[in-house]
Amino acid sequence: MKHVRGLTMLASAALLLTLASSPALASDTSKTKQEVQYPNATRVAPKLDLTSEKEQKQLNAGLDAVSAGDKAKAEQTLQPLVDGSKSKYAQALALQGLATIKYNDGDLKNAIALLQRSLAIGVMPNDTYFQLEYMLAQFQLADEQYQPALDTVTKWRAEGKKETANSYALEGNADYRLGKYPEAIAAIKKAQSLTDKPEASWNQILMASYSESGQGDQAAKVAEDNYAANPKDPDALNNAVAVLMQAQKNPEAIQLMEKARANGALNETNYVNLAKLYLISAQSGNDPKPNATKASQVLEEGMGKGVVTSSADNEMLLGQAYEMADNTSKALDTYSKAASTATDGEAALRAGQLLLTENKYSQAKSMLQQSLDKGVKRKGPAYMLLAESEIGLKDKAAAIAALKQAEQQPETADRARARLKQIGAGK
Repeated sequence: MKHVRGLTMLASAALLLTLASSPALASDTSKTKQEVQYPNATRVAPKLDLTSEKEQKQLNAGLDAVSAGDKAKAEQTLQPLVDGSKSKYAQALALQGLATIKYNDGDLKNAIALLQRSLAIGVMPNDTYFQLEYMLAQFQLADEQYQPALDTVTKWRAEGKKETANSYALEGNADYRLGKYPEAIAAIKKAQSLTDKPEASWNQILMASYSESGQGDQAAKVAEDNYAANPKDPDALNNAVAVLMQAQKNPEAIQLMEKARANGALNETNYVNLAKLYLISAQSGNDPKPNATKASQVLEEGMGKGVVTSSADNEMLLGQAYEMADNTSKALDTYSKAASTATDGEAALRAGQLLLTENKYSQAKSMLQQSLDKGVKRKGPAYMLLAESEIGLKDKAAAIAALKQAEQQPETADRARARLKQIGAGK
C-alpha cells in the first residue's frame, strides 16, 4: 500500500489528551452539574460507588499529577487505588490516569491495555466513559491498530449518539491506512462538512485516497482548491504540486507554481522543483530549448534573490538547463563551478563531455580525470570519453590505457574492444 510521504497522523505524539475529571461524591448534591456531553447515549449510566472522601482526594491528586507531568507522584498515588480500592469507579479512573502516563512515555500497547481495563470496569458516568472510549480509538490509531480503531470509534458513535468532525477524520485516517479509499473519502468529506475549520491533514488524506483509487483528477482538484485557500502555505503548494505530478498534470503543476512565483511565495524547494518540471517538459518535447531556458531563468531568479543556494546540486541542475538550451558556454561555467564543490564526479563528467564536443581536449581530459578521481556512477562512459580526449591529444598509449579500463566495465566492454581495434590496439 502506498502512503503519501509526510502524511500527518491525526493521533500523533502531540495529541492533546484531556483527563476525565472525577465528579463529586454521589452523596454530595451541592455541586452544580456540568453540561451533559452525551445526552442521547444509549448506555445506561451505572450508579457511582465512590463513597470514601479520602479516596476521592487521592484520585484527584493522582489525576492532577498526571496533568502536571509528575509521573512518579501519579504512579505512587493511582496504583494503590487500582490494586486496593473497593470503588470500581476509583479503579477505572486511576487506570485511565496510568494509561495516559504510558501514552506520554510512548508505550502505546500498555496504554491501550490499561484503558481497555478501565472501560471494562465501566463504573463511570456516560461523559467520562465515552471520553475514554474515544481516547482508546486515538491510542489505537497512534499504535497503527487501524481496524480496532475503526471498531472503537464506530461503537463510540453508535452508543454515544454523537458525531464530530474529528471522529470522522479519525475514521478516514484509519480507512486510508487500510486501503479502504472510497470509505476514507466519504469519512473525510463528512468531517469537513461538520466544521468550518478543517485540519490541513484531512486534505492530505483526501488527496491521497483519490490518487490511490485512480481518481487523479479529483485529487488534483482538491490540491488546487486547497492551495487557492492557503496561497501562503508552502506545504499546501508542495502537496498540490506533488498530486498534480502524480496525476501526470505537469502543465497544471507548472501553472500553479508560476502563480506562486508571481506572488513571491516560492522557497528554495519550490524554485528547484519548478526548474525540474520545466526540464522534464523540455525532455519530452520536440524542441527542448524554450522550457530549458525557462528552467535556467527560474534558477537564476532564485539564486539572484538569495533564496536558492549555490550548492553543487543546484549548480548542476542549472548547468543541465543551460546545456539543454544550447547555451554551452554558460553550461561549462556552471558545471565547472559545481565540480569545484561537489563530493562526486558527476558535474566534472558533464563538463568534460561538453569540452570534448568543443574539441578542447586538454581541458576535457582534466575534467574527466577529475570525475573519475572523485567518483562517478558510471565509470565505463567516463573512461570512454577520457580515451577520446587522449586520442584528440594524440597520446595513443594513454588512450589504450583508458580503453582497457572501459573494457573492464560491463556496459562499455563491447564498445571499448571495438574502439581498441579501430586504433590498432585490439586483438
